[in-house]
Amino acid sequence: MGFCSASASIARYRIVEEVPSSLWMEIPERLRRFAFKDIDQSAEERSFGWSNADNWLDTTWGEGSPQKGDYFVFNLRLETRRVSPAVFKKYFELSLVDAEREARQKGQKFVGRNQKKELKEQVRLRLMARALPVPAVFEVAWNIQTGHVWLASTNGKVKEMFTNFFTDTFELHLEPVTPFFLGLSLLGQEAGPRLEALEPADFA
Repeated sequence: MGFCSASASIARYRIVEEVPSSLWMEIPERLRRFAFKDIDQSAEERSFGWSNADNWLDTTWGEGSPQKGDYFVFNLRLETRRVSPAVFKKYFELSLVDAEREARQKGQKFVGRNQKKELKEQVRLRLMARALPVPAVFEVAWNIQTGHVWLASTNGKVKEMFTNFFTDTFELHLEPVTPFFLGLSLLGQEAGPRLEALEPADFA
């Protein structure tokens, strides 16, 4: 779900370092440099990168700038191929039957371990090339004034991928904005001991 949806799951971050003033002009170029790369014509299992928030298929920002007022807004686009274990098992066993037949014709008693390992990889690549990548898009909003960043996902693996890729792209580190941090920002550092002493409430 995106930021404009009726309901959305959002992770909040803040940038740890002071952002160099020269970086703001570089952001569009950095987004293009780390943009999503298609894997439709390959057997790669996964690809991820940035894309245009106005059109998730646009990876050159030809349809609009990523800057929207005081924000940079863009997408983290992820595409993943999967082959079910049952499908892999079927086609591996079919290939193994053929390999065993060829081995007998050559006077071999069985297919060796290394041959089976190579056969498994061949089957995996063949099935991956036939599988269609499944797309997923997660919106990102970066407030220039406050240094806060929002990601439209709370999935642990997506968040880890996002924070690492954000650092790779912009050479900046993100820190999750927790309730404790929010309390400090509102009440001041002197409220730290009181906030640390708080225990979560059970509303069930």
